[in-house]
Amino acid sequence: MPKIVDHAERRDQIALVACRVVAKHGFEQTTIVRIAREAGYTTGMVAHYFDTKQDIIVAALRLILRRIEERLTRQAEAAEQPDLLGLLTEALPIDETRFTECAFWTAFWGQVLADKRLKRINAWLHREYMRLFERCLAQSWPQWANWSADTRDQVLRSVVTFINGLTASAVASPGDWPPEKQTGQLQLQLRLIELWAGQTGSAAVPVRRRSLSRSAPPAGRRKHTAT
Repeated sequence: MPKIVDHAERRDQIALVACRVVAKHGFEQTTIVRIAREAGYTTGMVAHYFDTKQDIIVAALRLILRRIEERLTRQAEAAEQPDLLGLLTEALPIDETRFTECAFWTAFWGQVLADKRLKRINAWLHREYMRLFERCLAQSWPQWANWSADTRDQVLRSVVTFINGLTASAVASPGDWPPEKQTGQLQLQLRLIELWAGQTGSAAVPVRRRSLSRSAPPAGRRKHTAT
């Protein structure tokens, strides 16, 4: 009886191997031949699922996004009010699996400017990450709904920008960024952002001041005209 092949699973396996190869050797040194060898497949087998190296890279990007969303969802479902630090730590390179994912991301970022298709993929991925992180913030911070839309947008962008920068630093210099230091810096940043948002994030609309030129003079200083 012939073995039943799960083609979706095999595509994911190849994409996952591509993540490891890119993380280890860099984008330029990653070839279909190297990916096939690392996966234990022939190049013909890989070519059966993907036409080009770029197709494998795009599949790897989608796979990483799906894996991160699955981890975030599991954590969020485990508690009524999830711990925000624990949720966002899922996106940091704090262990081998996450380091590989993050190293792949940083290698991919270096290719985006020179390729229109990758630019479009990156824009879509950015929107998806913003959606995931916004969900995390809304689930973990009860005061989130009380902040103005502008404040929520600034908070979300600040958190995502910080995580991206921390990720790049930790991948480039892993010895300088052990897991506890990464989580400590993220915790500090979240406290600072929450403090700022609490001070400025009221959804109330500020009352406009009337122009001085149109306001009435104070009582006691009104000019009296002669009769």
